[in-house]
Amino acid sequence: MEKKRLDDSEPGPVHSPKALDRFGFVKQEANNTSDGLVKSRSAYEYERYLEERRVRKWRKMIGAGGSDWKHYVRRKPHVVERRIRKGIPDCLRGLVWQLISGSRDLLLMNPGVYEQLVIYETSASELDIIRDISRTFPSHVFFQQRHGPGQRSLYNVLKAYSVYDRDVGYVQGMGFLAGLLLLYMSEEDAFWLLVALLKGAVHAPMEGLYLVGLPLVQQYLFQFDYLMREHLPKLGEHFTQEMINPSMYASQWFITVFSYSFPFPLALRIWDVFLYEGVKIVFKVGLALLKYCHDDLVKLPFEKLIHALRNFPEDAMDPDTLLPLAYSIKVSRRLEELRQEYEKKNGKVVQPAAISV
Repeated sequence: MEKKRLDDSEPGPVHSPKALDRFGFVKQEANNTSDGLVKSRSAYEYERYLEERRVRKWRKMIGAGGSDWKHYVRRKPHVVERRIRKGIPDCLRGLVWQLISGSRDLLLMNPGVYEQLVIYETSASELDIIRDISRTFPSHVFFQQRHGPGQRSLYNVLKAYSVYDRDVGYVQGMGFLAGLLLLYMSEEDAFWLLVALLKGAVHAPMEGLYLVGLPLVQQYLFQFDYLMREHLPKLGEHFTQEMINPSMYASQWFITVFSYSFPFPLALRIWDVFLYEGVKIVFKVGLALLKYCHDDLVKLPFEKLIHALRNFPEDAMDPDTLLPLAYSIKVSRRLEELRQEYEKKNGKVVQPAAISV
């Protein structure tokens, strides 16, 4: 059968060179001044020394190609958790994400499957995927060229998944997950990590985020609403008065795991923890954001409140400020109680789950 890939017969527009940040995104004009601050040579060299030392520690921990990873995790789980929470070195991020998500094992157990899905299968979602491709990280150099290598890779991963799991198929929002993964790994690796996430290789399956009716999104919003009102009662009361509910601001947090509109350095740090510890970090970060901005949010009327909840201030988005606050919030036990409550309310059989902080 003829190969089914994104049509690359038309060349994309040639963009004039623009300044890029260290991750490959086009720099915003407003940020050029802060990014352009010149550090002293000694400060730069010290930062580089610290980063190189951190990379050496990580390489020793994971071994060649990840050969020592499972052994190290069993021996020193608290060290692994602490280092992941401090951020995975960018040069090792792709490999470590595959190791902590369980996707590397899926890849090794399914040789040739990805190629079969991309080349020989057809998907009912192909036109929808093509339509949405240009909306995924449009300011990143890898995805900017129409029908370029980035857009083709993104199409292939999303098309393959829509065939692999026809119940889910393709839903807008999945592109940001796949796009983020493609910035750190090959098409095939990104595909199997998407499978690991949605099918639950390590943590609870997340395919319900994209099934008809978005059932898992509804559950997460129910849980988040209760957690927010318990941790931030004054803000919860204000939201009630202004008729604000989590679906108005938090749906994208869960559907894209903060990869849609949050600063990329923060999104990466969240994904480091998300892949290792599971979805609870999304709840923790959401609560930490509201807690950090609490005193301003409780004063705002409806329209300004909606705007603020979709446009958090720059200082709130600093990973080194926000994430320690998020780690201090304990949600696991309450999340499980609320999950059971939600399932009873919706007439589902309640399945017990393991509790972790």
